[in-house]
Amino acid sequence: MFSISVNGEQHTVDVPGDKPLLWVLRDELKLTGTKYGCGRAMCGACTVYIDGEPARSCVTPVKALDPSHSKAGGPRQVTTIEAISSDAIGQQVQAAWDALNVPQCGYCQSGQVMAATALLHQIAHPTDRDIDEAMSGNLCRCGTYPRIRKAIHSVASGDRDNP
Repeated sequence: MFSISVNGEQHTVDVPGDKPLLWVLRDELKLTGTKYGCGRAMCGACTVYIDGEPARSCVTPVKALDPSHSKAGGPRQVTTIEAISSDAIGQQVQAAWDALNVPQCGYCQSGQVMAATALLHQIAHPTDRDIDEAMSGNLCRCGTYPRIRKAIHSVASGDRDNP
């Protein structure tokens, strides 16, 4: 049994310690916004925040989040796409995604939104290079990269009404 904090709520899950966080979120907690892409931390579809930092949930064992099993000591906080709208920048990113019709198939977009929000927390006015570097670990098979970049710039400029 492991105790984890997800989106500000404590949960106890009875799963093997090496079970990836992605499957705990999806199967045990029914938080299905975080997607499975590659299972190897290479595509970014499974991006969540752990203690405010982007992390790949497909390769993060649930035991790493339990305070009694964590090397970090103390509770680790997981934030998923389901809670990103409670973050002011996350809310703005989601609005820009909607205004610019960023998603095509939409499958990768929860990871894209999480990565974009993290970037804007770190760099309020990112350059194209900043965006490309921050988003490079998030793959989009539909190729919506120009719209993603435009949405990030629109949030940074505060011009979501006129993207």
